[in-house]
Amino acid sequence: MDLQGKVAVVTGGAGGIGAALAARFDAEGATVVAVDRVALDGVRVCDVTDAEALRVLVGGVIAEHGGIDLFCSNAGIATGVGLDDPDDLWHAAFEVNLMAHVYAARAVVPHMLERGSGYLLNTASAAGLLTSPGDAPYAVSKHGAVAFAEWLAVTYGDRGIGVSVLCPMGVATPLLMDPLAAGDPGAQAVAASGDIVSTEHVADVVVAGLREETFLLLPHPQVGTFWAQKASDPDRWLAGMRRLVNR
Repeated sequence: MDLQGKVAVVTGGAGGIGAALAARFDAEGATVVAVDRVALDGVRVCDVTDAEALRVLVGGVIAEHGGIDLFCSNAGIATGVGLDDPDDLWHAAFEVNLMAHVYAARAVVPHMLERGSGYLLNTASAAGLLTSPGDAPYAVSKHGAVAFAEWLAVTYGDRGIGVSVLCPMGVATPLLMDPLAAGDPGAQAVAASGDIVSTEHVADVVVAGLREETFLLLPHPQVGTFWAQKASDPDRWLAGMRRLVNR
């Protein structure tokens, strides 16, 4: 996908990866609609866990700009909880990290099918391919996000709709840096697994991946190696993860 002249919607666009994507897409010549739950200049307010709100957002962007070429379902949250923590945090993680992708696809895919073209970029995480020590809801919901992106690609890939899933590891955003500063074991395990990259680096990888229409976008290439090791010998991989967390 060449972004020049395209209309792109980016959720979670007020900060972090979303803001970097919005800025880079704009620099590439796209018309960008940044969306977030917070009210900031240049950012439209929308709760991505509200299916009707997303439907209204999509309809409004189509009416205003004539269509949507790229929808980036990027908003995400971490919880830092485990097995015995309150159900509301589990539900929140699933709503933002997984169901928001479903609601967005429901809203925009019919439009893309009617046009015969379109692109979906869903932000998941390396945790969706591997795991996330210290944050069970994050790991589980991000696995679901990867699985849903795979389903979209299989179902609509031959009908004019491209699909990519973004799976970064450590990125310098508050989602990682705040828990890391607090000494969170899960964040420390992420930091020990590879470089903490900038959001601008992530945006560079995304633009290159969209250009090639690559499904799996990995700002940390070693994630692909870890993923292959996990698949080839799960018991060895799990033992290695336990050693990493214990260290």
